[in-house]
Amino acid sequence: MIKRNLENYCFSEDFGKQMRFIAGPRQSGKTTIIKSFLEKKDRLKDYYNWDYRETRTDFQKNPDFYNAPILEKNAWVCFDEIHKYPKWKDILKEAYDKNVGEINFVITGSARLDLFRKSGDSLAGRYFLFRLNPLSLNELTKVNYPCAISCAANEFIRRRLENNHFRQEEMLHLLEFSGFPDPFLSGKRIFHKKWKNDYIDKVIHEDIREIAQVREIENISRLMLLLPVKVGSPLSVNSLMEDMLCSYNALRNYLYLMELSYVTFFVPPYSHGVSRAIKKDKKLYFYDWTRVQDEHMRFENYVAMELKILADIQNDLGETFSLQYVRKRDGKESDFLLVKDNSPWLLIEVKTSRQKIASHHYTNAKALGDIPILQIVRENVIAENCGNNSWQVSASRFFA
Repeated sequence: MIKRNLENYCFSEDFGKQMRFIAGPRQSGKTTIIKSFLEKKDRLKDYYNWDYRETRTDFQKNPDFYNAPILEKNAWVCFDEIHKYPKWKDILKEAYDKNVGEINFVITGSARLDLFRKSGDSLAGRYFLFRLNPLSLNELTKVNYPCAISCAANEFIRRRLENNHFRQEEMLHLLEFSGFPDPFLSGKRIFHKKWKNDYIDKVIHEDIREIAQVREIENISRLMLLLPVKVGSPLSVNSLMEDMLCSYNALRNYLYLMELSYVTFFVPPYSHGVSRAIKKDKKLYFYDWTRVQDEHMRFENYVAMELKILADIQNDLGETFSLQYVRKRDGKESDFLLVKDNSPWLLIEVKTSRQKIASHHYTNAKALGDIPILQIVRENVIAENCGNNSWQVSASRFFA
C-alpha cells in the first residue's frame, strides 16, 4: 500500500480537537487511509460506514452506539459516507458536542459532503477540511515530505532541485494509468480501460444522481465526451451550448455538478496588474488526466493536478495558496500562476520538451511583481537555471 502524504499531518495533535473532514474523488483512497490509521491503533472496529444497513440500524436503536466500545480517551472514530444520511450535520454536531475532548471524529465523503458542508454553518468551528487527491509523484518517491512553505518561490525551487534524482519511469506510469490507486497499481491497460468506463458510470449514476434531477444525467454523460479536447484552454460555455443544445444556465449547472463530484476542476484567470488580461473564462482539467488523449494536453493536465495537490496541501497546513493562470487578449498565455497570500508567487509554463522560455513569460512575470518563472518539461534529465530568475526543470525531478 502506498502511504499518502495526507497521513503525515491529518491526524496531528496540532489541529486540536476539531473533526477531520476528508473529501476527495471517489476511489482516491479515503477509506483505505482511515482504515489503515485505525488498524495501527488496533481500533478498526471504530470505523462505521453509513452505507451499511447495520450502522444505520445501530444508530436508530442507540444514537450513542459508537461510544459503547470506547474505553480510552482521545480515541478516533470514523463515520464514512454519513453525509448520505438524513440530518447528518445534526448527528455530527451532537456527537461532537457530547464527546469533545474524549473522541476524535474523522468524516469521509465526496460530492454531497462538500455540497452540504457549504450549505450551512451548523458545524462551524467544529471541523477542519482536508483534501485527498489522486496519487502524486512525490507520494511514490518520498523525496520531499509535505511541509508549510514559508520561503520565497526561488528558494522553494532551489530546494526542490536539491533532489538530484529523476523519476521518469514513475511519472510515465502515472501519465499512462492515472493517479487513482486501483489502475495505477494494476498497471494493466485492459484493467485501466474497464476501470475508466465504470468509474464515470458510477460517478454519474450514483454521486451526481443524488444531487441532480434524473433528466440531467444523460446530458452530463454527453458533456463528458466533449470536454477532454477542451482541456488547457479557457472554456467558453457559449460555444459548448451549440454542441449540447441546452441553455446557458443548464450547462453551467452540469459543469458545477462535475466539479462537485471531483470529475473536473477549474483554474481561474488572474488579471490584477496585468494589462489586457482575460478576466472571465476558466480553464478546465480532469482529476483523471488519462481521459485526455492528446499527449501535450494530458501532460499539462497532469502538471495542473500536481500543482493543485501542492496548493491543497499548503492550505491544509494553514497557508493560503491558489492556482490560477495568466492570459492576455492577444493569446499570450502563461499556463499557471501560484498565488500565495493573495499575491503572485510563481509563474509556471508547461512544455513537452526543453526549449527557450518565451519572452512574454518574462513580461508577465515582471508585471506580476518580478516573480520567478519555472518551465516544467516532460523531457527527462533537464534541470537548469536560465538566468533572469527563471528555471527549466523536468517534471520527473521537480515533483518527486
